[in-house]
Amino acid sequence: MDLESFVIELPKAELHVHVEGTLEPELMFALAQRNDIDIPYATVDDVRAAHEFTDLQSFLDIYYEGAAVLITEDDFYDLLMAYAQRAHAGGVRRAEVFFDPQTHTTRGIEFDVFMSGFSRAVHDAQRRWGISIGLIMCFLRHLTPDDALATWRASEPYRDRLVAVGLDSTEIGRPPELFAEVFGMARAAGLHVVAHAGEEGPPSFITGALDALGAERIDHGVRSTDDPELVDRLVRDQVPLTMCPLSNVKLGVFDRLEDHNLKSLLDAGVKVTVNSDDPAYFGGYVAENFVATAKALDLTRGEIVRLARNSIEAAFLSRDQRESLLAELDAVAGSVI
Repeated sequence: MDLESFVIELPKAELHVHVEGTLEPELMFALAQRNDIDIPYATVDDVRAAHEFTDLQSFLDIYYEGAAVLITEDDFYDLLMAYAQRAHAGGVRRAEVFFDPQTHTTRGIEFDVFMSGFSRAVHDAQRRWGISIGLIMCFLRHLTPDDALATWRASEPYRDRLVAVGLDSTEIGRPPELFAEVFGMARAAGLHVVAHAGEEGPPSFITGALDALGAERIDHGVRSTDDPELVDRLVRDQVPLTMCPLSNVKLGVFDRLEDHNLKSLLDAGVKVTVNSDDPAYFGGYVAENFVATAKALDLTRGEIVRLARNSIEAAFLSRDQRESLLAELDAVAGSVI
């Protein structure tokens, strides 16, 4: 069995994907036309040509521009369903999907609009493709902690639809400790906690996310290798890192995929996972990330299975759900390795 088929066959979870970052150019154009919105591109090829980024901020500028076409409940439904279909095709059984309320509420889009669209998609994706989706509400760290608190209060009617809260957007100058209050409220409400840290920011941001926010998973975490004591902690406590290899290269975190530290962290015993981040912008969904990373880092098929296993073990699932997926993974891996 070739590598791509092997990867797709493996049941896996995707734990780091921004739904707004799955907005493919074709859907962007369709929604712009449906909602009578002008966008600064004449063709799909023009949009793809704009996907040349020098850093995280240059990407975010285009990312927020694209999100402006999302207006109605149906738009958000179509967005999440399009992702779910692609994820299912890549062997994803469980997806824990980030969304950014502040990207939409600042445009006058009410919580009920996007939450209703996402909720319908969660239901229909499970029914149509058997893919389980958990929603993770993220706070934008370039905005103020007071904005995050206001978003938390606005989310109150919809919290039973959330699996976790997260922290995303640019790290520079925005340590996680700024958001300790709102994350304390989320933990008290019974939600899981994750946080982007150590993509652009230093290892201390990873430590801060763990200590000040109570993060159970670290999104990215590539800078952890700058602090050997932190790596030891990640191994000891089995803190998952939701790494996004193609994203890291696209944004210049690593010059080449061959330079990525995913394998060295995996070898050290860190619970590393492979994810797509913003696949419409970075050139690949989760299966493409697995294949490209396996080729660049010369991963064995056993290591690929281990990455899939890590993703299931790191997912926010019930014990029965996790054991069922792990049993499925063992059965598939045993038949194809």
